[in-house]
Amino acid sequence: MIRSQSRPVAVLAFVAVFTLVGCTPTGPSAPNATEPSQEATEPTPAASMSAATSAAAPTLSPAGSAADNLPLFTQVVRTVWGSPDQVAGRAYIDALVGAGFDKAAMQVTPDQTTIGNPAESIEFSVRWGADCLVGQVGPSIGEPVTTVLPGLSTGGCLIGETRAIDW
Repeated sequence: MIRSQSRPVAVLAFVAVFTLVGCTPTGPSAPNATEPSQEATEPTPAASMSAATSAAAPTLSPAGSAADNLPLFTQVVRTVWGSPDQVAGRAYIDALVGAGFDKAAMQVTPDQTTIGNPAESIEFSVRWGADCLVGQVGPSIGEPVTTVLPGLSTGGCLIGETRAIDW
């Protein structure tokens, strides 16, 4: 019974986080509103076919934008999602660090609720200039979600409780 009530709460929390992040004021360095990078990535048949036929795997582009690095971020997230550690925040952080993303620029939400139950979803992010690469995974989400969102004026990417990345 508790689990069925926590699912709507988790979904509402996710919507609230992304709504609030989308309402954050942006300055002149904000990406052009016509750029498609603000869309969440979802697998499509065309994207799957082009990925399968492309010999080049995504790589980190340190001089590129957050949108330029979204394909690598998404690939890392999908790889961890397919592992036994699919709802372990540390696994995502470690894999993103292994791909070359800056650990000091990351945030992650707790893996457990305040009463010790597994989280219905977890979010993690990498601050990239004025933008953020943001991912969300968990049993209440289904497939992983990755996107580029404007960074918060506080310097972070996620609203709410995050845990220390002290490993």
